[in-house]
Amino acid sequence: MQVKSQISQILKRSGEIAPFDKDKILKAIAKAAQAVEEYDESLANKMADEAVELVNKKFHERSIPAVEEIQDTVEEVLIRSRQIKTAKAYILYRDQHARLREINEMVNSSELMENYIKQVDWRVKENSNMSYSLQGLNNHIASNISSRYWLNKVYSAPIREAYKNGDMHIHDLQLLSAYCAGWELKDLLISGFGGVSGKVESRPPKHFRTALGQIVNFFYTLQGEVAGAEAFANFDTYLAPFIRYDNLNYQEVKQGLQEFLFNMNVPTRVGFQTPFTNLTLDLSPSETIGNESVIIGGKVMPEKYKDFQAEMDMINIAFAEVMMEGDAKGRVFTFPIPTYNITRDFNWESP
Repeated sequence: MQVKSQISQILKRSGEIAPFDKDKILKAIAKAAQAVEEYDESLANKMADEAVELVNKKFHERSIPAVEEIQDTVEEVLIRSRQIKTAKAYILYRDQHARLREINEMVNSSELMENYIKQVDWRVKENSNMSYSLQGLNNHIASNISSRYWLNKVYSAPIREAYKNGDMHIHDLQLLSAYCAGWELKDLLISGFGGVSGKVESRPPKHFRTALGQIVNFFYTLQGEVAGAEAFANFDTYLAPFIRYDNLNYQEVKQGLQEFLFNMNVPTRVGFQTPFTNLTLDLSPSETIGNESVIIGGKVMPEKYKDFQAEMDMINIAFAEVMMEGDAKGRVFTFPIPTYNITRDFNWESP
């Protein structure tokens, strides 16, 4: 006696609702059995009936299970019934068709571009730092390929299925890179900017604005190596001595930092993004760094970093003022994100 399904509809991969069709289950089981030369019509019908019975138990009659859930149920029935060879063939069949669908999606560039242009793909707005633009479109297309590499070659099958079923989200899936990275600003001041084959190299900075410019160039160059933030620590500690050596007044320091912050917010990253940057400011030099000799132009100077508290104050006040003033329209600067080292002896009454 044939088992009747309580389920009347299923959810297709495209998001469409379709009628539940037991014959499709029967045909899939029959194809898998024929592939391993174990086909038996009565057995195939029995397995299809058992699959429908299990579907009835798993899902409420008013629910609409996804096609993947129906296929999972068929797998479960085949394995439970010890039809091991047929089950393996069925699983392989599913995997092959999944890969074929992915290939079709990749080669269907028209649909991929249309989904971006019409902004119907949720990934268009996944990153708030990425603008809807020509470069955003190019990044969207390339991301489609690299995301599949991660899912099929790096992550395990359970993770891949959890992502595809919407059980979990993997942010920046398309980026085959580290997430965030930090570097030692002191190294840049000692060695200058270089080390990238075939690209322009700079000697260690001798002046405040030159040091700021090299930091910008550093972040611009390294932004392609990480998915998330790039960071320098001890920003104010290491740059403070340049102010005294350049004999700068407060307005000149503020002007230099204003230029720096505008440059840091230019959309130069892939997809027309602004580089995601972070700066840690100490407010006062730590005991360790404070006793280190100052570096100017890559050379060790007689003073110690602890001798430049007044210049550090100038940097922090000017930095905060420029950040609060924002751009020409008063909009805040998105980057760099400042992180402050607040210690017990912080002067909360300081202007």
